[in-house]
Amino acid sequence: MRVPIYVLNIRGQPLMPTTQHKGKKLLKEGKAKVFQRCPFTIQLNYATGETRQPIKLGVDIGYTKLGFSAKTDKLELISGMLTLRKDVSKKLDEKRMYRRARRGRLGYRPSRFNNRNRPEGWLTPSTQHRHDSHIRLVERLAKLLPISYKKVEVANFDTQKMQHPEITGIAYQQGELQGYEVKEYLLDKWERKCAYCGKTTVPLEVEHIVPKSRGGTDRVSNLTLSYRTCNQKKGDQTAEEFGYPHIQHKAKQPLKAPACLNIIRWRIVEQLGAEHTYGYVTKCQRNKLGLEKSHINDAFVIAEGTNQERCRSYEVIQVRRNNRSLQKNRKGFKPSIRRQRYELQPYDLVKFRNRTYRVKGVHCYGKRVMLQNPKGKNPSVSITNVKLVKYRKGLLFTLS
Repeated sequence: MRVPIYVLNIRGQPLMPTTQHKGKKLLKEGKAKVFQRCPFTIQLNYATGETRQPIKLGVDIGYTKLGFSAKTDKLELISGMLTLRKDVSKKLDEKRMYRRARRGRLGYRPSRFNNRNRPEGWLTPSTQHRHDSHIRLVERLAKLLPISYKKVEVANFDTQKMQHPEITGIAYQQGELQGYEVKEYLLDKWERKCAYCGKTTVPLEVEHIVPKSRGGTDRVSNLTLSYRTCNQKKGDQTAEEFGYPHIQHKAKQPLKAPACLNIIRWRIVEQLGAEHTYGYVTKCQRNKLGLEKSHINDAFVIAEGTNQERCRSYEVIQVRRNNRSLQKNRKGFKPSIRRQRYELQPYDLVKFRNRTYRVKGVHCYGKRVMLQNPKGKNPSVSITNVKLVKYRKGLLFTLS
């Protein structure tokens, strides 16, 4: 399948992409140089005409994955799917734990609890991350292609109807806990007995069916009652893993994704200055074209694609910047703080014995580097034996 070569002018501004044959010819004649490897981009060494065609970009926003596609009237120029990070909340919890422990060791520091203000438009860090990821992706694509038109699919999720399709009128204002306190509601729902052993004459505790450490929430649909002994035996397992799948089925699907997309959809449209469309329009057009359901095909339809020649798509992942110094407190060793970053970071591209590898990590105080080897054991080599090819950025593009 066709893979375009992206072209930048002598000032680093995007031009219309070219074919692989013409790109290789420009490099061989010394009229261009390699700017980046993936997506493969070249930069011209001479001034040239800058005629551009109208390029339409379609973005299918999502909670864990989002699709993108850009096309002209005849060709699709780039397409792919970005997988968002899922560990932001967990990393923030770890950061909070370290910060509180550090403050606990500063006995002289006065307490401060009322000095934290949230500015207008504040979002939770995980929601802000997803919002920024959409913006960064479009900005990255705008550095490859002279995009002239952007279109984003938005959706309005009615979380009440998702749980109760028959809900109407005043019922929207009467939630599941109307007239109840949480513990009393759970006692009535679970008939005042342990959900696991069935005991009724023992103290009962409120317990999560899917633990919060496993992605569970505090919604009452994810809460049950259990005897302390059962709760301790269950530990970090879900109810299904603990041997009670019928209890697991009573836990409703979390509403994190629809709530997040409801918050960020219009912010993304406004910040990108894009047009918008709706999911039912995309579905209707996709069915007319006979395309399978996927984020990439949805993005192609959002970009008003019809019979254009498709190109090979990219799989894009996000990686951490790893730009914080770490403090190593090992038992038996004097605590030390690494104040400078190592030259190589995870996912950097290096060459070793005429083969290209991704860096997995650096150890031995930066003297050795571990390489990613998908076909076997990850080799550890001296950092003097590898040659840097390319520093990685926040987004990694690989051809699917």
